[in-house]
Amino acid sequence: MIVDVAGRPAYVYTAAHAIDAALPFAVFVHGAQHDHSVWGLQSRYFANHGYNVLAVDLPGHSRSAGPALTSIGALADWLAALLDALQAPRAFVAGHSMGSLVALEFAARHPERAQALALLATAFPMTVSPALLEAAREREPEAIALVNAWSHSTLAAKPSSPGPGFWLRGVNQRLMERVAARGAPQLFHADFAACNAYADGLASAARVRCPVRLIVGKRDAMTPPRAARALADALAQAGTRVETITLDAGHALMTEQPDATLDALYAFAMQHARRQEND
Repeated sequence: MIVDVAGRPAYVYTAAHAIDAALPFAVFVHGAQHDHSVWGLQSRYFANHGYNVLAVDLPGHSRSAGPALTSIGALADWLAALLDALQAPRAFVAGHSMGSLVALEFAARHPERAQALALLATAFPMTVSPALLEAAREREPEAIALVNAWSHSTLAAKPSSPGPGFWLRGVNQRLMERVAARGAPQLFHADFAACNAYADGLASAARVRCPVRLIVGKRDAMTPPRAARALADALAQAGTRVETITLDAGHALMTEQPDATLDALYAFAMQHARRQEND
């Protein structure tokens, strides 16, 4: 589905389902140099089990027009504008890596719009080394290869639906290359720079008013579980109901542990959808 957001076309994957105003909304936000397709299994399941699914391509990524937005705050406000365009009053929001910061900031800036929040492979601060920032700007293929290697906990993890020639590292490498080819100029650097510059995580966590589930990978080399503790503490200190689920995976949670990731997301979403109905 193509949606007009602030005068620019944005692509939203709905799993081939028409929007039904009677159903709740679930929003899926990808990370750096990715697009909606990283949520393939999870988004299709939600769409076939009672949700309007909005798996976005952020501005400048794949099918969404650029330019790429250069701050987490701007991306959070863009997400709110997307929901406005689709007349979605509230949503369950899941974000991966950079997308987790977008989801967090969205819930802080627009607390009435967030029903529940799932932050996957998250961290605060989400710093990026100067060497990797420079590689993303000047030698993008090198940066893609490095991040692809660091994102996976094994050389050849078996997915839940194995097939001949299916290789998680290879698929992710080609996805990032394709996003680079189709997206805004120097997109990887723009995404990384936005993560690196984001300084509002703890203050924003204090403004979140919906339940939060952190889903982290035990073997994540990009955003290790310890990197999410300050965020979890800030949420808890503000009175937010927060819990952490640890999966046996690296940074690529949705592909290394697709079924466990889906279970953690859907059970959490349904728990709070039922609570809202009972309130």
